[in-house]
Order: sequence, then C-alpha cells, then structure tokens
Amino acid sequence: MNWIARHRRLALALICAVWTLAVATAVTFPELPFIVAIWEGEQSFQDLLRREGRKTPAREDFVFVGIDQQSLHLDAVGAEEIAGSRALELLTERPYPWSRELWALFLDKVFASGARLVMFDMIFSPPNDGDPMFAASLEKYRDRVVIGANFDESSGAIVGPNATLIPPPSEGDDRVGLVNFWPDLNDGVVRAARYLVSERQLAKQAPYPGSPVFESLAARIMSKLGRPGDVPPALELYPIRFGGADAYQPRNLWEVFSDPVWEANYGGGAFFKDKIVMVGASATVMHDVVSTPLGPSTYGPALHLHALAAALAHEFLSYTRPALAYTLLGGAGFLAWVIIAFLRRPILSLVALVGITLGYLVIARLLYDQWGFFLLAVPVLVAFVGSGASSLGLDYILERIEKLRTRRTLERYVSKNLVKDILDNPTSFYSTMKGARIPVTVLFTDLIGFTTLSERADPEELVRQLNEYLSKMVGVVFENNGTLDKFIGDAIMAVWGNVQSQGPVTDAKACARAALGMRRALKELNEGWRGESRMTLGMGVGINSGEALAGNIGSGDRADLTVIGDAVNLASRLEALTRTYGVDLLVGEAAAKLIRDEFQLRSVARVQVKGKTVPVSVSTLLCAKGEPYDAEFLKWLESYEEGIAKFLAREFTAGKMLFARFLEFYPDDYLAKMYLDRTLEYEKEPPHESWTGAEVFTKK
Repeated sequence: MNWIARHRRLALALICAVWTLAVATAVTFPELPFIVAIWEGEQSFQDLLRREGRKTPAREDFVFVGIDQQSLHLDAVGAEEIAGSRALELLTERPYPWSRELWALFLDKVFASGARLVMFDMIFSPPNDGDPMFAASLEKYRDRVVIGANFDESSGAIVGPNATLIPPPSEGDDRVGLVNFWPDLNDGVVRAARYLVSERQLAKQAPYPGSPVFESLAARIMSKLGRPGDVPPALELYPIRFGGADAYQPRNLWEVFSDPVWEANYGGGAFFKDKIVMVGASATVMHDVVSTPLGPSTYGPALHLHALAAALAHEFLSYTRPALAYTLLGGAGFLAWVIIAFLRRPILSLVALVGITLGYLVIARLLYDQWGFFLLAVPVLVAFVGSGASSLGLDYILERIEKLRTRRTLERYVSKNLVKDILDNPTSFYSTMKGARIPVTVLFTDLIGFTTLSERADPEELVRQLNEYLSKMVGVVFENNGTLDKFIGDAIMAVWGNVQSQGPVTDAKACARAALGMRRALKELNEGWRGESRMTLGMGVGINSGEALAGNIGSGDRADLTVIGDAVNLASRLEALTRTYGVDLLVGEAAAKLIRDEFQLRSVARVQVKGKTVPVSVSTLLCAKGEPYDAEFLKWLESYEEGIAKFLAREFTAGKMLFARFLEFYPDDYLAKMYLDRTLEYEKEPPHESWTGAEVFTKK
C-alpha cells in the first residue's frame, strides 16, 4: 500500500487500464457472461433512443386494415344489413379463414375508391373457396397488389400462395414478397429489416453471386411504386428508425363492407384515394404481434409499414465500428485517469464524472436524432465510470490510510481529541503548516541538574526513568489539548494555539492547568521513585504568551511543525531563571495577564533577559483559584505583594518592614529573604535614578 501511495498516478492508470481492457473485450468476445450484460445494457439504451428519439415520420398514405375481433364475430351489424351485402355474408358464413371471394370484393372496393396499392400480410397457402375469384383479382390488379410468402425455418422451405392464386414458382412473381423478419437471437426483438435475401442465406450459408434472391413485401411494394432504387441493395439486415408507437393503428375490416360506416367513416371511399393499404391480422386471438423497441405488442402487419416507411425515407441506422469503439474505450479510460489523477478534490472529480457522463449521453442522443448513428454508449460509460469510481475508491482508501497515518503521527504530539478536531477541519491546520503569525502560549520544562545526575547514574536505569518522566509529562500536555513541539534532551517544549486555538485566553489557561498538572505528576513520580530507592528529580517550568511564527520550519529534507519568535525565546529564558529565584514555575507578564482571573499568582521579579531591552514582570503559579491551598500563606502573601510594590516604588524602608513581617510566619521563604536583603542594601545605598527595579541577565 505504501508503494501505491507513492506511485498514486501509476496505480490509478493501472486501474483505468484494467477497466478499459475488460470492457474492450466486449467488442471482441460479446458472448462472455459479463460482456453479455454490458451489451444487453447497450441494446436497451439503443432501444430507448428508438422510443424517445426522433422517429421516421408516419406516412399519411399508409392504411392498416386489420382483421379484428369484431370482423371475426360480426355481432355489431344487423341481419338486414348482412343480407344486403355479399361481403358481410361471407364474413358470417363460417369461421376464419373465410372464402377468398371476400378479398376479391375487398380489392374491387378499395381500388374503385382510388387506392394506389394493396398488400396482404397473409400467405393464402391452403386452397380455399373463392380462390378462382381472388386469383382473377390478383391478375387484374397485378401491378397494384402484393401478397405474402413465408420462409419456414423448421422445414427450410418457402411457403407461398397456392398454385391457383399464383402459378409456381410463386416466390419469383412480383406479386409475392417474403413476410419474414429476423429478430435478434438474444432477446427476440425485431430491430432491423431484410429487404433482399438469398436462397443460400435462408439455408444459413454465405451468399455468392448468382444465388437466387427473394424480395420482401416492402421491397415488392417499392418496386410497384416506381422506386426500386430505394430498395437497399445489400443482402443484409438494415436497422431501421421506427415510427411512433401509435403509428399505423388498424382500421376494422368489417367497416369497409358496412355501407353506413363506409359513408360515415371513409367518406364513401374517398379516404382510400391514393392510399397504400396493408391488410393483416389485428385480433388478439390471431397472435400476429412482434416484439420491437416500441414494445412487445407491435402488430406484425404494421411492422411492414414501418420497414417500408424507413426505406422510402432512407431512415436506416448505423452502429459504431470496432476501430472507433476501441478508440472511445481507450479515451474513456484515459479521461477517467486524468480526472482522478489531477483533480485531487473528490467532489470535483465526482462532478466531472457525472457531467461528462451526462454530456456523452446528450451527444449520443444528438447523433441518433440527426444522423441515425448509434454512438457506443454503455460499454464506453462502463469503462469511464468504472475506471473513475474504482480510482475514486482507491483514492478514498489512500486518503483514509494517509489520514490514519496523520492521526497516529499527530497523536504523538497532541491529544486524541485535538487530533480529531484537526482532521475534521484540516484547512486551518494546513494553512498553519505553510506559515502564519499567530498568538500562542509556550511552555518549556527542564529537569534540574539532570546532566550531573546522568554522569553517575546507570545509563539503562536513567533512560527508563527519563522515559517514564517524559511520558507522564506529555500525557499531561495532551490532557490539556496542548501540542508537543519537541523534546530537547530531557527538556520539553509544548505549545497551545499553533495547531488549533480556542482563543489566546483559553489557550493560556489550558497551559497553566498543564503546568500545575506537571507539578502534581512529578510529585507522584518522586514519591514512587523514593519508595523504590531511586533518585528523585526536580523540574523547572517557563510559560509565556505572545505572537509567534508558526509553520513547517526546517530544511528541504527535514522540517518540524514548530513556533519561533521572541515570545518563545522568553519562555525558554524563564524556565532557566527558575533556578535563580528558587521556584519551579515562572510565568511571563503577557501570560499572567491572561490567566490572573482564574489562577493564584505570586510576583517574583522584573527581569530583562539576554537579548531583550524591555524588562518584564514574572510571576510564579501557585494554584488555580478554588483549589485547596494554604489559606494562611495566601493571607500573608498580601504583605509580600505589597512589599514588592513598595520595592519597585523605591520605598525601601516600608518594603523592608513588609518582607520582615512575612518572614515572621515563613522564615524559609527564599523570595522574601532575597527581597529583604535587597531592601536593606538599597536603604543604605539607593540605586541610580534610572533604576527600574529590573534585574538584567547577560547570560541565557
């Protein structure tokens, strides 16, 4: 996983390549199970375009006359009307198939009304009553009528009209056309029409020049319309653009022979003038329906009209060729890689994936509508979205791993709660890493005399004890939401406000609580070590607040997230001064102002450390207000604080008396004795008028 993280773009490229190659296999081996699903999806998308996209305009001169349920039973016409019509009598004489005299009467009636052509989606194979009359009509209107022949795949023979109607070989007669449509083998849906088919093709063999060729019903009609050039010449299936789902709805056959309906609905025959009439089954019981992209119940006779209309309007469809398909698949994988590899924000990558997918679908729709071109969609989008989604998934995993690594790294420096906040809002954290001047509170702590102790102590035991001490102190820092900046030998540098800030006041108070916690923790450690007859340790702590430069500071090879500046330097100097003033904890003036309302402080001195020209007041931290502490000490501490004020005001005699009073109760207090000695000294020999009460240090 580390290799993947280091070579992220290469890993993403491999994922996109795998997806692209897997989907590209669909073009070469479409029979594989996974690939079949892709191609079924592509076919479904193409069917959707056929249904929702541009249609072949429905022709107003096409009429579908259907053998409907009412024509089969004829219970909507009275006996008197039936008795007056030979055709209606034939409809009622016996069940379907009726005497073929009926069709002779039909041809006479519609042609007398001005019909242009009539075609029958019917075979008329078995002999039947009225064949001679129908044959005479077929001969009479031979240039204006076409009947059907069917290729029977079970027998491998063409079944055409009987010899009485059309002399054999009937399939060569221009009044006979094949009614067959060849559905797709995988789902049985008719999407294409075959206008010409050779005898060898019907036998599932490759055609060759000179092989007998048979014409479809639509091809025969186009020839009789005087448009043989519109018949597609190739012996292959032609995908067609269908008309609307409601195009070519059937009209009922019996209405043609009912005089009242003929007059009312057909204008006495004017409706049929110049019409191309299709006759075929429309009754449900006759089961002449076909599955097409328009739906599972397209009338078989209407399908011929769709094929004829498409050919006359040259509305044929084309598919994406393999070379272009491979190019599109490769481009899809490459584009997905570019998006994920270079758009590092997941939301932008997701928006790009969705946007490009939608744009591609829009282009596919436009190409279909304008040019009848099926742009390869589902395989390309599977490669594109699959590559993109998988790459996003890998990116997410890598990000989670990186986040976990960052969490573990940060938990070495800050508390777990703070790490959670940082990772939930990384923007401010990363901004800080780049460099920013921010208010912070800094704490330095160091062991007193540890260097001397290390020279005579057992190294292994000393390291174990030092690690125990440092672990305890760092734990206190983390408990108070501080950041471990670094270890400096046995010293610790901790910062509040650099990684995440709750405000300067809150940060300073958290630092003060950590300092008190360190004091308590060291006391507990010393008690334990004393019981184990191990050496005890002393500690000095310096705290200061102020503005510092925070950022990733270091060389190109190694850098630390740290803070630098005068405020940091002063905290370090204050830690060193704890030895000078005999206290374990010193607080700078800026930090004291921030925490004074919640913590009990004791004034120590005004100091001017090395490198500074302005003195600052420093204090020691006694306790948090409200915590148990020596009440008597706090009471007499007021005398001490008043004495400090007198001392700085050059009232040395008054200050002497106040320090002496304090020492009556606490005779071993180092600071009070120090100030008593100085007041006595200055009482005898006052300092120069420029004296500010500050002690100047020329060494660190």
